[in-house]
Amino acid sequence: MKLAILTDIHGNLPALEAVCSAIQLESVDAIYHLGDAISIGPFPVECVDLLLSLPNCHFLMGNHDAWFVHGLPNPQPAWMSDGEVEHQQWVHQQLSIHHKAEMAKWPFKLVETFEGVQLTMLHYALNEASNDFLSIQKSLSPSEFDALFADTYSDIILFGHDHRFVDVNSRSRYINPGSLGCFSEPVARYCIITCENGRFEVQHKYISYDDQPIIDAFEQKQVPDRHLISKIFYGGRFTLCD
Repeated sequence: MKLAILTDIHGNLPALEAVCSAIQLESVDAIYHLGDAISIGPFPVECVDLLLSLPNCHFLMGNHDAWFVHGLPNPQPAWMSDGEVEHQQWVHQQLSIHHKAEMAKWPFKLVETFEGVQLTMLHYALNEASNDFLSIQKSLSPSEFDALFADTYSDIILFGHDHRFVDVNSRSRYINPGSLGCFSEPVARYCIITCENGRFEVQHKYISYDDQPIIDAFEQKQVPDRHLISKIFYGGRFTLCD
């Protein structure tokens, strides 16, 4: 069984298209996206439509997806700026009732077994109610990953949310492929996991893409908060006009 694992596309259509082309050549049996298909990037509709069109593609709920489906946090938390609220509202206005109905089906957690290998997939460690995510913890040791996912055991635990690449062995193999859509370089990240006879192999993949369409779309669509987004989520690698 050969699986493609993607996470945190964040409205980056050129990156997603590049990965889809690469995955087609890999002849995978299934695709799993670990959450946050939308927001940040300027192509929320196009990314969700492309994901929904992919054969045997499965989806996890991310925090940005949940804010579209269930509404933004109310009252507005201190960590969410007015600019982010405006950006989220813009994203939500682009999407349709159909998109909301489809995305509402996305679970917060999936547990699958392939060829004797158990995988747990989620956007990040969940709260007790399993309907929201714990705060991101950075630079964790193997034992700290065990504690973060203390209520979850599988051969592999796959997650995203943090955007940073992780591959750590401890009680489980903890893997975050790194955000597909948000990186300091125009490189889309994902991984391929092959399961066979109780064993598995992990291959981390990196695909270059042209990010000029992102720059153009940010400007043409006048995406709210785009200057801060460029600085934080794209490493400031391009300059946007006022």
